[in-house]
Amino acid sequence: MSVGLTHPNMAGSGRRVTVDEYHRMIEVGSLGEDDHVQLIAGAVVAMTPQGPAHALAIQNLTRVVAQALAPDLALRPHLPLTLPDDSEPEPDLAVVRLEDARSREHHPRSALLVVEVAGDSLRLDRETKAAVCARASIPEYWIVNLAETTVEVHRDPNSRTSAYGTRAVVPSGDTPAATSVPGLRIDVADIFR
Repeated sequence: MSVGLTHPNMAGSGRRVTVDEYHRMIEVGSLGEDDHVQLIAGAVVAMTPQGPAHALAIQNLTRVVAQALAPDLALRPHLPLTLPDDSEPEPDLAVVRLEDARSREHHPRSALLVVEVAGDSLRLDRETKAAVCARASIPEYWIVNLAETTVEVHRDPNSRTSAYGTRAVVPSGDTPAATSVPGLRIDVADIFR
């Protein structure tokens, strides 16, 4: 794993790796399924191990989101999305169109909603991954902030500036609705129970 491997909070150092190179590294065994990495903006980035609070938040989110999805949508927990700018993140949760999730040839190339649960990875999620998702024009990007028990809701992506136009911090007790996923509302307090 010596090619471009970086610490989770320092994405972007080292030689840039393309998605095709990343896939070849997997095919030839340079990277295996036990290597907890993802490709973010051309850097092979180590994924932060999940503590109990992180795992509980993902478990609770998965249950709530799965119950709210229409039949034409798919929930992808910890599964790759192949995005522009040499990125293949594995977000904690992604909601994609079912037709995009059915390929045996490639991962979905977009999502309606991406959710990251952040403890130690907060800086990477706020800065680098948010920029990657904005460049890919993903309509909504949420960060579950474990330390503050809040959800940061990012909307209105601008692919040219690699930024979201709006950001709202939703405290525990409030219930944000996903504008890109009809019928999805999440009570923030339920994420942390």
